[in-house]
Amino acid sequence: MTDDLDRLFERLVSVLADDAPGRLAVPFSAAEVYERLVPYRSNRSILKVATHQDYEMAVLRLLAGERGYASLEPAEVRDALQREAGESNPDTGLFRQFPDAVLSLNRLAAERFLRGDRAYAPPPPPPLPPPPESAEAADREEDHTEKPPLEGAAFELAEQSETPRQCPYCGETLPGSRKVNFCPQCGQPPSGELRCPACGGEMDVGWRYCVSCGRATGFE
Repeated sequence: MTDDLDRLFERLVSVLADDAPGRLAVPFSAAEVYERLVPYRSNRSILKVATHQDYEMAVLRLLAGERGYASLEPAEVRDALQREAGESNPDTGLFRQFPDAVLSLNRLAAERFLRGDRAYAPPPPPPLPPPPESAEAADREEDHTEKPPLEGAAFELAEQSETPRQCPYCGETLPGSRKVNFCPQCGQPPSGELRCPACGGEMDVGWRYCVSCGRATGFE
């Protein structure tokens, strides 16, 4: 099934082929398509377009390079028409702003049409292979996957290398697996404040008796 774009290309090829030998191989200005070669008024019934906007949309698609029927230069104009043709509500007459752009027909597709081939559109280009993964990306992924075990190992090493706490009064090692409020050996708080084991009053190192309650401290 052909559509407006196919019929426009067929009509353009027929007109150029009838114009002069070798005419299909000669680039021409884009304005010639809609002003002289295949104007809307004299080709409306041949193209089977319902409205002028349908005609303009077919011209826009042709100049944008759809299906590889033609190539437009300069490239920035072609790119602009391609973007516009892909819009949901395109400006179908945008190509009129670039009348001096140069159009070249796909000779292979034109010759296939003139021979009567049913399929003459050039095949679509094969899909591009996925880009190879860069070494930097691979390193980042490797670092990401190895990060948790490295962090765990660092934590374990830090935990193992932590110096055990000692009681500042008796010098015994304090338990490291729980909160320690008092030394299990001498009963003093590891905060450095010496207290009477009987009344809890403040004491100084070397006192044998508490000045508050008179009880023996047990320290020599």
